Amino acid sequence: MSRRIPLMPPSAEAFEAERPHLVSVAYRMLGSVAEAQDVVQEAWLRYTRAGDDIRDLRGWLTTVTGRLCLDVLKSARVSREAYTGQWLPEYFVDPDPGPAGQAERRDEVGLALLVVLERLTPEQRVALVLHDAFAVPYGEVAKVLGTTEATARQHASRGRRAASEGGVRHNAGLAEQRRVLTAFLDAVNSGDLQALAAVLAPDVVAISDGGGFMSTALRPIVGPEKVARFFVGVVHGGRMDGLVLKPALVNGTAGVYATGPLRGALAVTVADGRITGLFQQLNPAKLSVSDLL
Repeated sequence: MSRRIPLMPPSAEAFEAERPHLVSVAYRMLGSVAEAQDVVQEAWLRYTRAGDDIRDLRGWLTTVTGRLCLDVLKSARVSREAYTGQWLPEYFVDPDPGPAGQAERRDEVGLALLVVLERLTPEQRVALVLHDAFAVPYGEVAKVLGTTEATARQHASRGRRAASEGGVRHNAGLAEQRRVLTAFLDAVNSGDLQALAAVLAPDVVAISDGGGFMSTALRPIVGPEKVARFFVGVVHGGRMDGLVLKPALVNGTAGVYATGPLRGALAVTVADGRITGLFQQLNPAKLSVSDLL
């Protein structure tokens, strides 16, 4: 006869040890730090009411967090459809560090991944994040989704396929990202459309999120010629007078942070020596900027 394993009552200390993990799970699913923190706080409240029958605390909390995120995503889909212009995730903007600082950010949620996840249904996003990013078994994913294990596998598979088909290509290391971004900024500042064409991929896309606070493109701009003319027009149309750009990492991706007439961040995705995606975050509510900037 097996011996019953003693179970522990809810512990604030034990929960706080799991909080960074839970925020990371929620942020990957929601793309918003504030929403992620709200979800984790709700997970804490549910934990305090759970009693003393939890054997695997991290697994239990991850499942609860996943369920809460699914509810938020379903309700958020309506509000995001009514959002002014394009919706991009909240950015983590940090000073562009050397190798030591980069090593500390190896687990940071990449911008390219977050942009891709926005294309998925709530079920696909939850299934893909839980299984692929956090190795949650499909049986547990099914419990989160309230479905069968086979259906949970199907959601993850469809999400994976949609992500691979609809995502921006991004395979360059940080040094190459910096080099290509610098060439892009130099060409924009000089107004050299030919030089711009040399650093923009044929399938390049530019997406700007102003959230209704800033005037910017309301739809994705696709193709090197249109993208080049858009950025040259912005820079040489007087809107950038007095603007100061500082090198930065945006969710671990090479970018710049702007201060002056406007506050925002630009990050790029790069593949095969050319920019495949330019992502401008101009919504002040979606910029988490280090005090060092």
